[in-house]
Amino acid sequence: MTPADLSRTVLHTVRRAIEADELSAVVPDRVTVRVPPRPGCGDYATNVALRLAQESGRPAPEIAEVLRRRLAAEPGIAAVEIAGPGFLNITLEGTSYVRLVRDVLAAGEPSRPMDLPDPPPNLIRRLGADAARWSLLCPPGVDRDLLLVQRESNPLFRVRYAHARSRALLRNAHDLGFAPEPGDVPDGTAAPVLAALADHARIGATRAPDRLARHLERLADAFLRWQAACPTLPRGDEKPLAVHRARLALAEATGKVLADGLHQLGITAPAHL
Repeated sequence: MTPADLSRTVLHTVRRAIEADELSAVVPDRVTVRVPPRPGCGDYATNVALRLAQESGRPAPEIAEVLRRRLAAEPGIAAVEIAGPGFLNITLEGTSYVRLVRDVLAAGEPSRPMDLPDPPPNLIRRLGADAARWSLLCPPGVDRDLLLVQRESNPLFRVRYAHARSRALLRNAHDLGFAPEPGDVPDGTAAPVLAALADHARIGATRAPDRLARHLERLADAFLRWQAACPTLPRGDEKPLAVHRARLALAEATGKVLADGLHQLGITAPAHL
């Protein structure tokens, strides 16, 4: 279940609750879901109950409980909890994430490149072709000279490093004698990675280069944070377990999506950095 799918599910749940006279409100035009800022708060959170409370005058926790009961019965949703003044924290079934990773890995041809203007020759001479193209997508005020350094302050370096890291993990796992296998990843810090993977098709479909560049930054940053907290490869004499194979599959899927996004922007995705 992608974030867009979940948003539609929540909106449909609100509509059905209103039609059943469990809630007295106007169905909103759209519902947003976001990855919670802290692990342990579900995979996604929505403030829809707080929005409906403002309109109806009914306490937000009561509205949240009505929606919680309905959402918990939806396919693909494992649990729904009420947090704070009325937020709904939603945990998806592990099989949804397994299917997501499997679908990413099974995807065929890469997305077609976007029609972007060529950078000026002087910018190419100064930064190189890839950095020059990325610089055209940077927010105003960003120092383009940052794109020349291989540091965390360079967003293009982070994206390409995350891709190269995923390829290195596959090479190292091969040397250790095990391969990726999509499976449940019981790591709270993996949720932002999975959410970004699920959102890739939607972002790419907008054909908006700047949005795609920011999306790739979010995915790369989430992947690198997850890698720091949850090593993919076994340590020492540890034998490869199912969780290592599942993490490796997630790393491979991340690398594939990063490469696809860079390809759409006309930027190379090196396997080594």
